[in-house]
Amino acid sequence: MESSSTSTSSPNKKILVCGGGVIGVCTAYFLAKRGAQVTLVEKSGVACAASGKAGGFLALDWCDGGPVSSLARASFLLHQQLAEELDGSASYGYRRLNTLSLGIQEKLTSNSEKSGLKSTSNSKNSELIPSWVDGNGVVNPASIGTPQTTAQVHPQFFTRAVLSAAVEKYGVNVVMGEVQKVELEGGNEVRGVVVNGELVRGDAVVLALGPWSSKNEMISGLFRISGLKAHSIVLRPQNTEAIGPQALSLKYVTAQGISMDPDVYPRPTGEVYICGMSEEVEVPDDPQQVLPRKESIEMLQRVAQAVSSQLANAELQAEQACFLPCSDDGRPVIGKIPDINGAYVATGHSCWGILNAPATGASLAELIIDGHSKIVDLKPFDPARFKKATRKISIF
Repeated sequence: MESSSTSTSSPNKKILVCGGGVIGVCTAYFLAKRGAQVTLVEKSGVACAASGKAGGFLALDWCDGGPVSSLARASFLLHQQLAEELDGSASYGYRRLNTLSLGIQEKLTSNSEKSGLKSTSNSKNSELIPSWVDGNGVVNPASIGTPQTTAQVHPQFFTRAVLSAAVEKYGVNVVMGEVQKVELEGGNEVRGVVVNGELVRGDAVVLALGPWSSKNEMISGLFRISGLKAHSIVLRPQNTEAIGPQALSLKYVTAQGISMDPDVYPRPTGEVYICGMSEEVEVPDDPQQVLPRKESIEMLQRVAQAVSSQLANAELQAEQACFLPCSDDGRPVIGKIPDINGAYVATGHSCWGILNAPATGASLAELIIDGHSKIVDLKPFDPARFKKATRKISIF
């Protein structure tokens, strides 16, 4: 069983969720649905970072064989349930879809020629290639996902729809402000959090701070979360109806021999999202300070041109970057913080944060309210795995 905790299901118990990204919002939703009094605290804006700039791709079985498998499978099914509850197809673009793997290799060309190989028609399994994917040089198509195993959401719309339901149906209170510290009583009991210099009282706190987790002293005293900076662009083709509902996972080799793995996600809104350029750099203090690199954006535009003539002349609606939260062992960190009564954490989901948010929130709600999780075994994600023989925490 997971770490035990005191039941918080009685009406006088108050739970503070710190972080307005998809993990914090889903946690607040499922806690409030269970009857807890929940306050969500967000510094900058709901879904203002990775939760608003991610691809929103969902996969049932892509994490099979690893420690995240059960979390991913449970969350994929919860996404379907949430879509039914919240009218996801209309409110945030939830849909099942086919997913293809494609190879593209650039070649040096004159300005009048396209990049790529000779022709898609000579490629094995070329019948799998959608009509809108007409770039010269798309090869080796393969099906890697079906409507039974892959789906998508618009991540920003999804996060905001879940929060709206949490507020309207279950009474979640949203407070805008910076969480400066977790206030403890007696050295090991959560008293509340200090937001913009004022104490907001609570019986338990959930730290869902994404790539900013390590800036919190309680977390940094136990484990490290780093940020992987990922770039993306959003395009709107002139003929949006020409783009079919197929997600693309590319094996892309530039003319200089550099290999990349960009992804292309058409959305029901008519937009096409493309991502794939990442780098390890320091996470800034404010999400508003996260800016894309010009070279990365230009590379993603090259990818778009190589994939489809529909994308070559598309309107560039967004060029953006965000940080993905990564733990040192590659696993999410979900559960009770050791030695502190009423302190919990949920972070480190890397590129699968949108997929795994519902099961993270639902299982953490069970852990906090019931003392254990039934939806997912949280042992592989227990923060206690990072505990050292001696550990320093600031006591307030």
